[in-house]
Amino acid sequence: MLAVLSPGQGSQKPGFLTPWLDLTGAEARLRWWSALAGVDLVRLGTAADADEIKDTARTQPLLVAAALLAGEHLPMHDVALTVGHSVGELGAAALAGVFPAETAITLAGVRGREMAAACALEPTGMVAVLGGNTEEVLAALDSHGLEPANRNGAGQIVAAGSLAALDKLAAEPPAKARVVRLKVAGAFHTPYMAPAEAALGAVAAGITPADPARILLSDLDGAAVSHGREMVQRLVRQVTSPVRWDLCMRTLADLGVTGVIELPPAGTLAGLIKRELKESGVPEIVTLNTPDDLPAARDLIARHGMAPSHGPTMRFRVVVSPSVGTFTPAEGLAEGETLKVGQVIGHVATRQGPVEVTAHDSGPLTEWLAHHNAPVAPGQPLARIGGQH
Repeated sequence: MLAVLSPGQGSQKPGFLTPWLDLTGAEARLRWWSALAGVDLVRLGTAADADEIKDTARTQPLLVAAALLAGEHLPMHDVALTVGHSVGELGAAALAGVFPAETAITLAGVRGREMAAACALEPTGMVAVLGGNTEEVLAALDSHGLEPANRNGAGQIVAAGSLAALDKLAAEPPAKARVVRLKVAGAFHTPYMAPAEAALGAVAAGITPADPARILLSDLDGAAVSHGREMVQRLVRQVTSPVRWDLCMRTLADLGVTGVIELPPAGTLAGLIKRELKESGVPEIVTLNTPDDLPAARDLIARHGMAPSHGPTMRFRVVVSPSVGTFTPAEGLAEGETLKVGQVIGHVATRQGPVEVTAHDSGPLTEWLAHHNAPVAPGQPLARIGGQH
């Protein structure tokens, strides 16, 4: 199984889009997206310095545009899974078919502007806490009134909150941990961003999403999301909620992902995966930074992706598990029966109680992929729904 990753804020580098403008139509594409985002993506990706592209209002649409520009040059129909870190989720959702690229760019522009405005309301910031015992680090953050804004795995937790509280944490770091100040405008993924969440939600309410065409993981909990409307709601909530990249990586491991492509500007997420999954098995990784990396990315997809189809064939929709637990199919529901959109096909028993699994497409139940009392992980395929195209 192959996964495509879309990076988040902090991964940008001056001039990283320059080589991509040599591709036919790339500059025109970026100029069209610039009109939607309200920033000059061509200049930001080629001529702007590090300080300018650090500006939240500029960085967020720039990163989403970079991921989508590169994704357009990959055979995405053979990719099984997409996931993004923070604002990268907008790119991942678009590549999964939840909404068009233009919608992702527009939402990134709104998200960036509104989060920048929220940062200006009071002095807040973020620090990376590297090393230490996870529970002890979280306890230290709580004692200082700080939020674990990013839980990135690999011994890295990003704390966010008031500058005064961050200073106290730096002066009294948790045992065996070091605190590194991050050059960001404010406390992202915390309640300080509530005005930005409200503004993004008002805009997102006007779009009509589709259900993902492939497995799409959510930063909120590492779970696979089967319904487009739910994903949009999660994208809005994520503005004030912690990024659980650690859980996303756990899901990649649970699903047995063997190949990973990180979209530009690539490297950050690949590094976290290499450190976090070194014991369970690191997948083969391609960091896609320039068009020169496209042949390696396409080769990885050819070897680890889904087989392409040719001519009139069956089109299959896969229903996936929303969480970890034990799956039980709906009583009396047999292969060959016709399903309706929203029909309950089974339940996953979790520690928090049963979670319904519903069909996100209509058509015949072609095949059960998990059976009674089968242990399942988030994103694990449970059933196929077939139909002609």
